[in-house]
Amino acid sequence: MLINNKSIAIVGGGPGGLTLARLLQMKGGNVKVYERDLDKNARVQGSPLDLHEDSGLAAIRKADLLTQFKQNFLPGADKTLILNEQAKIFYSDHETNIEENFGDEYFRPEIDRGSLRKILLESLEPETVIWDSHFISMEKQGDGWKLNFKNRYSVYADIVIGSDGANSKIRPYITGIKPVYSGILMLEGNVYQSKSKVPTIDSLINGGKIMAFGSEKNILMGQKGNGDLGFYASFKADENWATKSGLDFNNRSQVLDWFKTIYPEWSEIWYELFENAEMPFVPRPINYMPLDQTWETQSNLTMIGDAAHVMPPFAGEGANMAMLDALELSEYLTLEKYDSLIEAISEYEIKMRKRASEATKESLENGEKMHSKNALETMLDFFGGH
Repeated sequence: MLINNKSIAIVGGGPGGLTLARLLQMKGGNVKVYERDLDKNARVQGSPLDLHEDSGLAAIRKADLLTQFKQNFLPGADKTLILNEQAKIFYSDHETNIEENFGDEYFRPEIDRGSLRKILLESLEPETVIWDSHFISMEKQGDGWKLNFKNRYSVYADIVIGSDGANSKIRPYITGIKPVYSGILMLEGNVYQSKSKVPTIDSLINGGKIMAFGSEKNILMGQKGNGDLGFYASFKADENWATKSGLDFNNRSQVLDWFKTIYPEWSEIWYELFENAEMPFVPRPINYMPLDQTWETQSNLTMIGDAAHVMPPFAGEGANMAMLDALELSEYLTLEKYDSLIEAISEYEIKMRKRASEATKESLENGEKMHSKNALETMLDFFGGH
């Protein structure tokens, strides 16, 4: 194997990085994951992930973790409501979406990010993840890399894999290509224990997800398995909106007043979310990598997931692409098919860029549809087709 007697450093312990570590260890790889979170108990933010049959679930199967996944996924969390700005329901599959059909291409089981992380962590060898590892820089050393961390000794690795997300610190060592702003911004909020905090919304969402469309704006939300609820106000805005808005994102009343002003056509039902969200709200400009990005392959350095191809969330492909990257890269590095690491990594990167470009294009197109004047009708047509 190309990775025999090689030390591998994965920077970033998200779904992609942990999946890759698991798959490489199954083939005897010597792997460490360097994660900036303080420890395994760090709260994992973000809405549940829906895993797709040919990507995220394919990686789960390859990692021999489907049984654990089935024990931890959220039955019914993929149930969907489509509403208008007045919270009138135009589409619901709560009565019809009752099958748990693993193997069906349209079945997209949801799982909390924290639960997925726990499954993957428990599958790894002890001491694989080095917590509280805040990557600062690296430099070439011999045939590999010397990695430097804040408050930690430097380490050597023969191969480095960047899995450190959209603001990757590893990516600049591979390419100078930077992400492009999509024109859409999402303001994230989280409500802990939604049943007691936002009873009206909680009874409406009923353990599933809501997509509300109106006036070229959205509210998107999903229920988490622990009773929390994550939501996003999604709208077109200037890239520097967060600083130009003058909003204090730690101030609920300020953000609620902003919502009333910017979403004036929207029902008072939605106010409950903003009145009870945990602080702070988080503005997230939605970026993507150029569809034609390319770079020169290196023999000891590559990347997966958002570090390689951050994309809008409007096709649900981000985490799925990261886990598929992990699956494919693990195979390229361990199959007896290639004569050299640079050949294996080059083949992986060519295939990964093509696949990611197609997913990004779909996500961008969906984002435009979801923020158009006819968004409600367009989404009803889409869901009606399934």
